[in-house]
Amino acid sequence: MSNKGKITLVNKEGKEVEFDVLFTFDSDDSKKSYIVYTDNALDEAGNVKVYASTYDKSQENPELKEIETQEEWDIISDILHKLETKVKNGEITVPDDTEDGE
Repeated sequence: MSNKGKITLVNKEGKEVEFDVLFTFDSDDSKKSYIVYTDNALDEAGNVKVYASTYDKSQENPELKEIETQEEWDIISDILHKLETKVKNGEITVPDDTEDGE
């Protein structure tokens, strides 16, 4: 499914779009595996758009599926907020993807 932190998905117009995988995790509560990813596009407020899906990690090329419940979104939102706080506090750093320091 992923190649060096990237996945390619087909959008509604049938065009292939590459996304950066931010992280994956398993939830004990829902008994599902999740993938959180971005195309690095910005929303109206200037925030990076982030997407999430479930997947079956036992499959070689798993199909991404929609998040089904508000509880699942709450789990993902909580993780994202915790990560954002850690980044802001300097507890973790975000890698710079620019080449040659550009």
